[in-house]
Amino acid sequence: MGLFSMLKNEFIDIIEWTDDSNDTLVWKFPRFQNEIKMNAKLTVRESQQVVFLNEGVIADVFMPGMFTLQTQNMPIMATLKGWKYGFNSPFKADVFFISTRQFIDQKWGTKNAITVSDERFGMIELRAFGSFAFKVEDAGKFIKEIAGTEAQYTTDEIGGQLRSLIVTKFTNALGAGNIPIEKFASNLEELSQLCTDKLNDDFAAYGLKITKFLVENVSMPDGIKKEIYEYSRLNKIDMQKLTQFKV
Repeated sequence: MGLFSMLKNEFIDIIEWTDDSNDTLVWKFPRFQNEIKMNAKLTVRESQQVVFLNEGVIADVFMPGMFTLQTQNMPIMATLKGWKYGFNSPFKADVFFISTRQFIDQKWGTKNAITVSDERFGMIELRAFGSFAFKVEDAGKFIKEIAGTEAQYTTDEIGGQLRSLIVTKFTNALGAGNIPIEKFASNLEELSQLCTDKLNDDFAAYGLKITKFLVENVSMPDGIKKEIYEYSRLNKIDMQKLTQFKV
């Protein structure tokens, strides 16, 4: 970094992030040697949170608002730095902006068929796909558990992990939902809600929240479809034939 850039950064006392992207979750505020000046002005816009890291340790987290950085509003940093009576010189810290807005129209789907067990039809292979939306609820937890100290973190980087988790929980929801297999197609909304509840238990551990989850399609082999169709016809026509069919 040249002398001009160094001097320019020395006089910057406005810390803010104007997000012009559609996929950035985390953005690290760039400073020369990570130095922050006393009484620097921090602007946290709506749909943002800011996390200060001191030597890799999460310190203070700021919600939307405008702040003058002093010991009064940086109690954890003050403790970590040992500022008993305030600070008067620049200090080093990593400053991360986290977008807390909704990231919508994220796609999910089963790469391979998933196997579920049914007491009437045995083991059945299913495929499913849909979409979901999510947001960061706890910026500190998200930095600690997922993003780490990367200068920038996008939805593409977390997408694979989230989709794997979704498919796992979707499989569990099929087994716990008490929805007959032949009624999957007509109960997509109920399946979606079951998955939302199960997913948010796990997403919360990463500081995330599912704001919308949709199962758009559940498909199965044609042979199973035919068998289900015949089963439903027998059930309506003759209970004796139904018993014979089961045997």
